Amino acid sequence: MQDPRIRIAAAAILSVSAFISLHGAVLAFLWWLVFTPGVHLIKKIRLVVPLLLMTAFFSLLLEIFSGDGLSYFIRMAVIILIGMWLYGEQKPTEFLSASVWLLGDRAGFDLGLVAEMGMQSLSCIRADAGRIRVAEKIKGLRWGVRSLIPGSVILVHGALARAEDSAELLAIRGYRSGGTLCPEFQKGPRDPVAGFFAVCVAFLALVPVSEFFILYR
Repeated sequence: MQDPRIRIAAAAILSVSAFISLHGAVLAFLWWLVFTPGVHLIKKIRLVVPLLLMTAFFSLLLEIFSGDGLSYFIRMAVIILIGMWLYGEQKPTEFLSASVWLLGDRAGFDLGLVAEMGMQSLSCIRADAGRIRVAEKIKGLRWGVRSLIPGSVILVHGALARAEDSAELLAIRGYRSGGTLCPEFQKGPRDPVAGFFAVCVAFLALVPVSEFFILYR
């Protein structure tokens, strides 16, 4: 998907659809299989597996103490897959360009800048996770549930430290608000089709499950 406007909008719509209902999550997952690299994405971005394992851990705790852990895991797993697809497809300045196109040079520029900094932070987290895995191999340790929580703490601490450094750098350079950008976009042949079906998924996610049988009849 080449047009970042359609890609970002589709990711947002599908994430909301997956969150609000279980069948919405299933439909969003089917969309993910059709319009994204699918399994190849998981092989390309290794951060997907640790995130899914972390979600499974918290889903298990939720199932034990209050129930509904399986539904939570399915919905959150689909949201993670969609988020990782958006992260893998996104190119530098695309968030900024789409935000300026939608909201203008002030609010749009600020929001886009925050999004770009967030994507940069994800790249750094991915690199940190790789270094943690290398360090564990050097020490002869196997990656597993025991290393999940300490590794997560290291990743969160590093992300917060980088966010503070970035804020200080912007303040030193005198950044206040807004900026100038002339965005340009390219459309792929499947972009409109993918966007249309993403909207269809959102519509069906709002329909109660019992209504599907009525529509089928």
